Amino acid sequence: MRLTDCYNFHDFRRMAKRRLPGPIFDYIDGGADDEVTYRRNTAAFEACDLVPDVLRGVADVDMSVTVMGQKLAMPVYCSPTALQRLFHHQGERAVAAAAAKHGTMFGVSSLGTISLEEARQISNGPQVYQFYFHKDRGLNREMMVRAKNAGVQAMMLTVDSITGGNRERDKRTGFAIPFKLNLAGMTQFAIKPSWAIDWLTHERFRLPQLENHVKMDGGALSISRYFTEMLDPSMSWDDVAEMVREWGGPFCLKGIMSVEDAKRAAEIGCSGIVLSNHGGRQLDGSRSAFDQLAEIVDAVGDRIDVMMDGGVQRGTHVLKALSLGAKAVGLGRYYLFPLAAAGQPGVERALETMRTEIERGMKLMGCTSVSQLSRRNLRFRS
Repeated sequence: MRLTDCYNFHDFRRMAKRRLPGPIFDYIDGGADDEVTYRRNTAAFEACDLVPDVLRGVADVDMSVTVMGQKLAMPVYCSPTALQRLFHHQGERAVAAAAAKHGTMFGVSSLGTISLEEARQISNGPQVYQFYFHKDRGLNREMMVRAKNAGVQAMMLTVDSITGGNRERDKRTGFAIPFKLNLAGMTQFAIKPSWAIDWLTHERFRLPQLENHVKMDGGALSISRYFTEMLDPSMSWDDVAEMVREWGGPFCLKGIMSVEDAKRAAEIGCSGIVLSNHGGRQLDGSRSAFDQLAEIVDAVGDRIDVMMDGGVQRGTHVLKALSLGAKAVGLGRYYLFPLAAAGQPGVERALETMRTEIERGMKLMGCTSVSQLSRRNLRFRS
């Protein structure tokens, strides 16, 4: 299977599955518990129909949006995700370059595998830094200072991960960082030698944002213990309000799902929120972001930029979210599978495919700008 054979999310996923050892593929592909929420995230879009207008003169389409003061050439962005060089040796370098080429935003994670500073050198376009709230308040402040010094415009605090989700696919193979695979997991690595060659012939795996706190030598803190031991489950709204003040710029909360929390985010001065259930990887049985979108936009959409992620696989999914009032839509697995399959060319092809689908969809909807999309163009199935 070649990259030129990939025309949609499912093609990229199949190509990634052929290349990756099973435990790593399942780390990307899996969700928590019974993976109900993971499946529901995409299914939610299928319960909504588009109602197009015709004869609207759509020769030229402007799909640009402005989010937290940053202009994006298209209304999707690459959500921050962890451990990207585990999937392909280019990792965040590929994603940063592809996002820059397409004029959209990307994010570097606290658990990113290249430094904030390097990512900023690759792309001077819209960028966010995604971080977690640590028990060590000094570390939290250090992260914000480092991001500001690197030239990052917006901070994105993930608030739905004070402990790790129950990801049973990883447990079955013994997947962990550092690697502690069981026999079943090791066997799956053995039958995918190209990944191992890629891993062994490139630079050492690092977590530059946390390398003084989480080491990869097997004798220090593992990723799973990072979530259970370093993150602070006592995080409160007062803590976040203090960070918003200290940052003094665009500040976004990722993982908001209730109207009450959305209102509170606006009250403490946040510039944006991302409706997200972490791709179904945290609380299984939670509602999809798309299903929650309308009531949260109605509650706070005039005060704060509302974004969403989860289950987005098509340009029409994006159009539905924009029609409900989302300012932009985050992509996760949508670009991770192409990254795993082919590095930067894969991510570029995926983003170009999404751009083409959104443009085509807008023309078929009779819209020349994102602002023309509205709930008038939607019908929900009972």
